[in-house]
Amino acid sequence: MTPLQANADANLQQRLKALTPEQFQGMRRGIEKESLRAQPSGALALTPHPKALGSALTHPSITTDFSESQVELVTSAHASPEAALDELTQLHQFTYRALQGNGEGSGDEMLWVSSMPCGLPTDETIPIARFGSSNVGRAKSVYRMGLSHRYGRRMQTISGIHYNWSLPGVTSEQYFSLIRNFRRQAFLLLYLFGASPAVCSSFVAGREHELQSLTDTTMYMPYGTSLRMGRLGYQSDAQASLAVSYNSLEGYGASLQDALSRPYPAYEAVGIRNPGGDYNQLATTLLQIENEFYGTIRPKRVIHPGERPLHALRERGVEYIEVRLMDLDPFETVGINAQTMRFIDVFLLHCLLSDSPPDTPAEIDELKHNQHQTAARGREPGVMLKRDGGEVPLVAWGAEVLAQCAPIAAALDAAHGGTQYRDALAAAQAGLADASTLPSARVLASMTNEFDNSFVKFVRAQSFKTRDALQSLSLTDESLARFTELSEQSVQAQKKIEASDALPFEEYRQQYVSPKCLEVPVAEAVNG
Repeated sequence: MTPLQANADANLQQRLKALTPEQFQGMRRGIEKESLRAQPSGALALTPHPKALGSALTHPSITTDFSESQVELVTSAHASPEAALDELTQLHQFTYRALQGNGEGSGDEMLWVSSMPCGLPTDETIPIARFGSSNVGRAKSVYRMGLSHRYGRRMQTISGIHYNWSLPGVTSEQYFSLIRNFRRQAFLLLYLFGASPAVCSSFVAGREHELQSLTDTTMYMPYGTSLRMGRLGYQSDAQASLAVSYNSLEGYGASLQDALSRPYPAYEAVGIRNPGGDYNQLATTLLQIENEFYGTIRPKRVIHPGERPLHALRERGVEYIEVRLMDLDPFETVGINAQTMRFIDVFLLHCLLSDSPPDTPAEIDELKHNQHQTAARGREPGVMLKRDGGEVPLVAWGAEVLAQCAPIAAALDAAHGGTQYRDALAAAQAGLADASTLPSARVLASMTNEFDNSFVKFVRAQSFKTRDALQSLSLTDESLARFTELSEQSVQAQKKIEASDALPFEEYRQQYVSPKCLEVPVAEAVNG
């Protein structure tokens, strides 16, 4: 160990000892999970969002993401992984009740359990989510129309899990330190938990790509971990021009405000409206709204009604962070398990407590390379990553991080009792030592051994299996009544919003995208 490493380890230990048991026990996490609705054949369901699930605009826990066919389930913040998973499981159970009989004459729909999409129709046939006739509802749909013009609809059907995490007493400056370290070490989460090494050929039809053909209908990367987080996933030439720094809230805010205010020639060519008067996008700037900015992690703050997210961050600081790189695990009933969540807790504390020097443009370029390298070739023996101008083996760097996590896992176990955090760390170390045990390797092995190398056949079978498992669980009458009431209340809330609109939509749109509204609240918020 070098003197520099010894000093860094000592600093981590000192910061760890400064945390109180109350802080450990005050840690909170919540989950947002996106899933496509699929037909029994494995094709995308083209039906509307089920009415029994309420209003996608106003329901606090069940909404839609980009597509009308893309359900998003959102838990509240919880004191334990198990409590978050319990809520997520109940949300799945209620959703499946609504999907019964929702098929198009060929049986009940199901939730697709892979991050990479099911069999997709032509791009223009993928339905954009609809949120009603209110200004805020129309703005949400126009924003999605803008995404379809800018990036194509297929890319937007990729689904994942977002992990929302907070710790009491952490300042905005400390959260940005965490974010910088997370971006440096995110390759480890992609390696350990990536579960999208293959995709249906329909997803890449007509696009340049580096994938290899496995069958006529399946493309893959032999050592891939997460195609979702690689060059095929959320990538954008326009956003590649953004030099967003995470060295401070002020610098981050300035970078976002520039992107939200700067016209982008290709988007100006698309225009706000087409000749027929229909809207193409909310704005012609590089970003329409804050949530268009792609990243593996985001600083977040709960917004007030009518408030822009950037204004909330600037006024009240970072409240929690949102981890955005987790794939759906097709082997887990709700896409993630408690052990994985505990490892993320340990990993995030490591990012928070470790020395975190400022990022530089050169390092940001290295991190982008490492993300793509791990996504496409992470399990390749001897694969190298860039670090401080040189190269280091992925496995060696990962082992270094996991070794530093040991005292953090022990401290969490001391605060909560038991050995579950140390067990989660041990499982990660086992995965680092044997890549064949990782979800991405298991996906390819199952495809090869049981499904004739077919991505769609594998995910279809896992989706049926997951559906059956969820439908076999009992949902209490009390829970059913509570979810039913939430759905009914959301419908009434949407109607109230629609009845209270006073501004014409164009006036509302101009007000919303005005740069001054990044500093002050406006009448309603779009927020993705």
